[in-house]
Order: sequence, then C-alpha cells, then structure tokens
Amino acid sequence: MNFLSELTGSFSIPCADNPTVAMVEAAYQHHGLDWRYINCEVPPEHLADAVRGAVAMGWRGFNCSLPHKVSVIQYLDDMGESASIMEAVNCVVIDEGKLTGQNTDGKGFVESLQERTDPAGKHMVIIGAGGAARAIGVETALTGASRITIVNRSSERGQKLAALLNEKTSATATFRQWDGPISIPEDVQIVVNATSIGLGDPDEQLDLDWDSVRSDLVMADVIPNPPKTHFVREAGERGCIVIDGLGMLVNQGVIGVKFWTGHDVDPAVMRAKLEEIFGV
Repeated sequence: MNFLSELTGSFSIPCADNPTVAMVEAAYQHHGLDWRYINCEVPPEHLADAVRGAVAMGWRGFNCSLPHKVSVIQYLDDMGESASIMEAVNCVVIDEGKLTGQNTDGKGFVESLQERTDPAGKHMVIIGAGGAARAIGVETALTGASRITIVNRSSERGQKLAALLNEKTSATATFRQWDGPISIPEDVQIVVNATSIGLGDPDEQLDLDWDSVRSDLVMADVIPNPPKTHFVREAGERGCIVIDGLGMLVNQGVIGVKFWTGHDVDPAVMRAKLEEIFGV
C-alpha cells in the first residue's frame, strides 16, 4: 500500500475563485491517478518561499496565475520556446529538482482552435493586448498563422505586442487602434476576444461592428465564466463557428497534466466538471 500522493498545485492571489483545482482533480480521479492538486494563495513576497517549498516537498509541478507569471521566471532553470518568447510562465514542471517553465495558455487556445480550424496561413484579429492576447498571438504564430492584427485601446501595449510577434515569430503582425466599433476586414478568418469583457457578466458587450461579422468566421472567446458570453451568443446567432472560453481553459489543463504526469487525460471529463460548476 502507498499513501504518498504525487503533488501539484497552483500559486496565485486571490485564488478562491480559481476552478482549475476542481477540473484537474476530476481528471486525476477519473483516470485513477494518485495525484493531488492544491490551490494555494501566495502573495508576491512569499513566491520564492513557495517555489522552494514545492521543491522541498517533492511537488511535481505547479501553475502560476496572477501576479506571478513573470516574477516566477527568476526561480527557473529552463523555459519552453513560447514561454521564453512571451516572457510569461503559467506552468512549471519539476523534474529531479530542475524547474522548467512553460506557458500552456496559448497552447490550450491553439488546441481548441484546431478542433475547428487550422490557423496555419490564416489572418487573425486579436482584440486586446494583455497576457491572454500575448499567449494566443505567440502560440498561433508558432503554429503557422500568417497575419495577426492586434486591436487595442492602448497604442503602447498594442504596438509592443505587434513588435514582439514580428521580431520573434514568422507571422506578420500589425497594430490597429481601437477607437470605435471594431469592423472585421473581409480577408480575416479568425477573430479572438482576448479582453476581460464579459467576465462575470453575460450581458457585457464588446464594441464590435456585428454587421461586419460573416457566418464563415471562427469567433473565439477566452472568457470561461460565464461560457456563454454576449460575444459567444451573438456570434452563434449569426451562424459563425464559435469557440467558448472553456475550450482554452480545459485544454491548457490537459497539457499541464501531460507535462506533469506523462498521461493524456480526457478533456471531456474536465469540461463536464466546469460546466457543472458554472451551471451550463
């Protein structure tokens, strides 16, 4: 008999509203894995202690959410390609004391996107220029997206992200100022809402010119709660191919578990747990 479980978890603040623990533990239980996921509230001044503690206690890895995605890098031994480009880590793998940082946010988005369309050779519009937009922009560019238009209200952040994509990937990125309803050009195939608009409010609306939205567009949201945002509902009513924010959340979890355990877990189990939590 063995009463020693393998340990993984998450470091963030605040952490009480993070459903990842329920999603990942559902996968562990479904597949009979003697692993645990521990949701930890870690303030910035204690991050170094938390990382050392995880190593000392034999953890196999952990997620990092806000505000630790950048500051955790100083404690790592190595980084994956996309994490290195975007200079942000949300998943750390611990292997015999060596810490490797990955970013599974963008990978999770690409996984959910590829279930509906291949981004290779496509022109994308990404609305927003924060962490989610950076992760999605880098990962889709590495997957072959040829053109990426960044739309953002802050020109400084938008131009910075476009410059990063042009410098570090083969995609051609441009910045477009968001100063009114966003109109989607006819040569665009994929539109991503990478802002926080809709988080916690199913009726909050993105300032989008819906008359420019064609039924052949892939419309993807990053907001997991609620899954049926106004953006998702409106795009569905217009006949678009729609990807809700649960896809990105579930798939980044699947990828993280694979990094830690070596096992491929069933995304349907994880999604079902989230749908139960969010009352979908």
